[in-house]
Amino acid sequence: MEKMSKVKVLFRMVKLVKPLTGWMLLAITLGTCGFLTAQFIPILGGYAVLNGLGMETGLTYGKIVACLLGFALLRSIFRFSEQRTNHYIAFTLLAIIRDRVFAALRRLCPAKLEGRDKGDLVSLITSDVELLEVFYAHTISPICIAIVTETIMCLFIGRYHPLPGVIALLSYLFVGVCLPVLISKRSGNLGDELRRESGALAAHMLESIRGLDETQQYNGGEKRLGEISEKTGILSEKQGVLNALTGTNTALTNTFIWIANAAMIAACLFLYRSGAIAFDGFLIPVIALMSSFGPVTALSSLGTTLQSTVASGARVLAIVDEVPETEEIEGKEKTSFGSAKAENVSFSYGKEEVLKDVSLNAGKKEIIGIVGPSGCGKSTLLKLFMRFWKVSEGKITISGRDLEEINTSDLRDMESYMTQETHLFKDTIAGNIRIGKPDAGDEEVIEACKKASIHDFIMTLPHGYETEVGELGSTLSGGERQRIGLARAFLHDSPFMLLDEPTSNLDSLNEAVILKSLEESAKDRTVLLVSHRASTMCIANRKLSMDGGRVSQCM
Repeated sequence: MEKMSKVKVLFRMVKLVKPLTGWMLLAITLGTCGFLTAQFIPILGGYAVLNGLGMETGLTYGKIVACLLGFALLRSIFRFSEQRTNHYIAFTLLAIIRDRVFAALRRLCPAKLEGRDKGDLVSLITSDVELLEVFYAHTISPICIAIVTETIMCLFIGRYHPLPGVIALLSYLFVGVCLPVLISKRSGNLGDELRRESGALAAHMLESIRGLDETQQYNGGEKRLGEISEKTGILSEKQGVLNALTGTNTALTNTFIWIANAAMIAACLFLYRSGAIAFDGFLIPVIALMSSFGPVTALSSLGTTLQSTVASGARVLAIVDEVPETEEIEGKEKTSFGSAKAENVSFSYGKEEVLKDVSLNAGKKEIIGIVGPSGCGKSTLLKLFMRFWKVSEGKITISGRDLEEINTSDLRDMESYMTQETHLFKDTIAGNIRIGKPDAGDEEVIEACKKASIHDFIMTLPHGYETEVGELGSTLSGGERQRIGLARAFLHDSPFMLLDEPTSNLDSLNEAVILKSLEESAKDRTVLLVSHRASTMCIANRKLSMDGGRVSQCM
């Protein structure tokens, strides 16, 4: 996918605020009022000094004191309300973004997510999305608040004389615009690199945790720890560079504010001595400028903070924009299963050809076994029947209809697919099995488990079907996880079952029970069975051999 520019990423991120425009305007109004009340507190003090010198200001001491108390109270109210509104906007938008990200992941899986670093994905949907909160809560409205507030202050200062107004304008522009742009250019692609290294570290840590047993068994702890230390060091180094840029930015900002204040004092002093302004025209602009850098100071740090934010936004938008291998299909005429057929199908993963001119016909109430060496394309063929991938050449049909003309919901109802590795969620055994049919009753779940030869085992557990299986099913053996996967397939009760090595982890006794269930279920459905085990193939009505991406009839 074409890499988006930083400006385009920012524009796309700002567009997401459109549904909350009213709330954003409220936050800007509250923030502007909050800064103005804070800035006018010292200005009111200046008017009190002028009153003490006997100059006419139009404000009595009583009014000044009342305004001071009112502004102090209003400042806290406006500040709290602005922060509350900004965070409401931010967290609402984060919920919208998460919804879009998860919707994109659903569209992309499994084809576009196969082989993708899972740790990097976890980093994207957690830390990258969370980092966008800074943008929506502490970037958009502060920019608008700074523009409105400092425009008002320039007009207020400039009413005494144009020169102080120009000095204030140039000071605000330098601190709020020039410095962030300068620091952003100096940081280059540091934000992208930081997010990329953060994702790589998260992926490595996830892999290390999952592989703890192997690491211990083969004494690879020191090597793994060294790799973690190396990746942490790279990340820390880049974070250090970013922190140094942030420190430089802060130092430059404070230095320039001091210079701007000195320039204002010098200009107002010159104007006062030359008679161009009265003493109030000297005192008030100086106090006003000194007290008004808050909004632009908040912007001065954007040159560094936006680096990571834009990088995270780009990663999130890249997932949202990713084009799926196969689109969801809906609105077509409903299809019921009658037969399945592959006609001269060829398929490649990139430049690697996996299937070449494969043809297969699976009729009703038939068990077809497919054998062949690893890597010959057996599993790929099943995925093509599931429309996880699109065929490169040829076509696959269900009941005589091209797979591309069948509603995705109909296809999922017609097919049960069991992969070589059964994934279990951190849930109860019953909850994991009900994935095959969420509204299934207890009796249906038990019946499916009996067919999968797992019911007796489940009943020996302390809480039976309500037993938690642990993360990734870590509390169960490979054979037990496999039988739960089979129970899901039986519970789904579809007319077309695609089973990829369904008995590879089972002993002969459990295999026999399951094969008997499959043989009985074939009276009502079609089964496409992939296996290396000769004992599993004994129930097949027909056996096909795959080798080199081609299919031939077994003798």
